[in-house]
Amino acid sequence: MPGFAWKADSSAAARLASLLDSAMDAIISVDEGQRIVLYNRAAEKIFGWPPEQALGQPLTLLLPERFQASHNAAVRRFGATGVTSRRMSGSAVVYGRRVSGEEFPVDASISQVDLPEGKLFTVILRDVTERAQAEREQARLASRLSGLVDSAMDAIVTVDASQRIVLYNRTAERIFGWPAVQVMGRPMEMLMPQRFRAAHRQHVKRFGETGITTRRMGAGALIVGLRANGQEFPMEASISQLETDEGKLYSVILRDVTERVQAQEELAAFAAEASGAREQEKARIARELHDELAQSLTALTMDLHWLRKNYRSGSADVPAKLDAMETILEGSTAATRRIAADLRPPVLDDLGLAPALQWLVQGFRQRAEVDCDLEMDEDLEVDEPYATAVFRIVQESLANVRKHAQARHVQVRVDRSAEAITLCVRDDGVGFATTGARRPESLGLLGLRERARLLGGSVAISSAQGEGTSVQVQLPARRAGVA
Repeated sequence: MPGFAWKADSSAAARLASLLDSAMDAIISVDEGQRIVLYNRAAEKIFGWPPEQALGQPLTLLLPERFQASHNAAVRRFGATGVTSRRMSGSAVVYGRRVSGEEFPVDASISQVDLPEGKLFTVILRDVTERAQAEREQARLASRLSGLVDSAMDAIVTVDASQRIVLYNRTAERIFGWPAVQVMGRPMEMLMPQRFRAAHRQHVKRFGETGITTRRMGAGALIVGLRANGQEFPMEASISQLETDEGKLYSVILRDVTERVQAQEELAAFAAEASGAREQEKARIARELHDELAQSLTALTMDLHWLRKNYRSGSADVPAKLDAMETILEGSTAATRRIAADLRPPVLDDLGLAPALQWLVQGFRQRAEVDCDLEMDEDLEVDEPYATAVFRIVQESLANVRKHAQARHVQVRVDRSAEAITLCVRDDGVGFATTGARRPESLGLLGLRERARLLGGSVAISSAQGEGTSVQVQLPARRAGVA
């Protein structure tokens, strides 16, 4: 009968041959010498050997050479067990060999039966090449997906219907501080403060009932996470749900926004302080104009009235009065120049940054009565608005020293390179703890950071109680237009 061969010839064998040839799996029987005595049509299709070339041949004809010796030994051991049937190779992959020499994976089971002629071993085989390829592709896609999830900049945490963690990426480990092995299978609530846990569980439950695929958590507000060390921190989060064969899965994408919130709080405090400082500056200017210029001009007006009244009478006091008026005018002129210089020093616009810094340091020495050294290249030239920023940073640093440092010596250093301008203001004053509660000068330091940030630069502040303070600022030289 085509596609099937059996050494015995009988009507029972013919009926069996017809049945076996209709099977979708390859069926091969061997005798105790492991020579092929039955070989159905599916076997011919899978292996490519025609029956006349397979019957009577060792079963190793259909096996890769590296597996032949171990296979023969395995069949002999199976025959000695007395077990009727079992799957071959357990969970390992079994390989066959086609007539072309190509190897391919198979699922196989083996059975044995005792006949008068001796033992008969029957192997049922299924070519699983396509399934193996599909499994490899699935494993490749799973590996790629795992890599993408682990490379995400945001934390990704997935929980099942009971809200136990089933996925926890590398960023989640970094943000929360818990390694994956310690959170897998545990409740999601471990990642949030106690006071929010009940509400969170109800929120996820209600979200699951809505049928909505994804939405932002917290209704636009920040939510709070809990690190392994007990520290709370603000987060932005979105949640999505997915129906799977194993049940519903909820995935939460989280972003630690601690630095952004701190920056917003600092900027709000700086804006409030800056607004107050502007009002104080306006009040100071108004007082000085009133106390110095207005009073001086009022005195001059009264003296003019006096002159008008006494000039014709030839009073001997007229020359003295003129001298007094001249003194008042000189004082008013000096006060006007001083007030204008405090607001915007003309030397910065007229002569450039280097002379302006020299003028600033000289004025600091006179007003604060503190020794101050300035080290810089006198040929330094910087375009606007960077020149003003450098000047203001030094000015604000010296103002902080005068108000808070109680220093005896200050060093101001300005260096330049092809990449950056570096400013350093160092004093030997009382210093302060940079990690402690906010001191009065901290908003002044915040102003320095903001000025540098707006120019693409950075500020580093180092200080300690009794060890003075160092403020170091770097600005990108190319953006600053260093000549």
